Amino acid sequence: MFTGIIEAVGTIAALQPAGGDLRLRVHSGKLPLDDVGLGDSIATNGVCLTVTELPGDGYWADVSRETLDFTTLGGLKTGSRVNLERALTPASRLGGHIVSGHVDGVGEVVSVVADGRSYRYVMRAPDGLAKYIAHKGSICVDGTSLTVNAVNGAEFELNIIPQTWAETVFAEYRPGSRVNLEVDVIARYLERLVLGEDAAKPGHQGGISLATLADNGYLRG
Repeated sequence: MFTGIIEAVGTIAALQPAGGDLRLRVHSGKLPLDDVGLGDSIATNGVCLTVTELPGDGYWADVSRETLDFTTLGGLKTGSRVNLERALTPASRLGGHIVSGHVDGVGEVVSVVADGRSYRYVMRAPDGLAKYIAHKGSICVDGTSLTVNAVNGAEFELNIIPQTWAETVFAEYRPGSRVNLEVDVIARYLERLVLGEDAAKPGHQGGISLATLADNGYLRG
């Protein structure tokens, strides 16, 4: 688990194809590695990766075919900069929100506009994720915990303060940039719980219908 508070910006040092998937070497920059061991997790642009080697200036991780297909990691190049965060410990401060490091989908930057010392971003989520994004709710963008300022269909607005701008890769985004999105884990579990016994039916892929709401007493005739 993670908080979405980025600890450092790293750099992709090497990408090695390996049996249909990928080995990734990350130069970790100022990220402390003294308490990181083999098998530990590091969120890399919001993707939870397992450390397989520690060469001293960073780490190696394996990236599965599933991860390459459903995140932006497959589009990284040598020299690409990435947001980094070590996994939570029992003594960690939960400064952002609960982040699993399991990416729900890839979004796109629509616009970037300066607003005083901050920047306002409009991003577009995949249609299937729009129902989980709420005004003043939390969302994780490339591993960064952020508050949603406004929602318009599948598009949502974020305000990036100078500290976040300086300590993450947000300054590199342009319209059309692709980003990893993780919605609030509470919203995902709440949807599943509301389904009740229907969740156990074969072939049920999630989603709440009007019938489900009526059966659970959320609608009145």
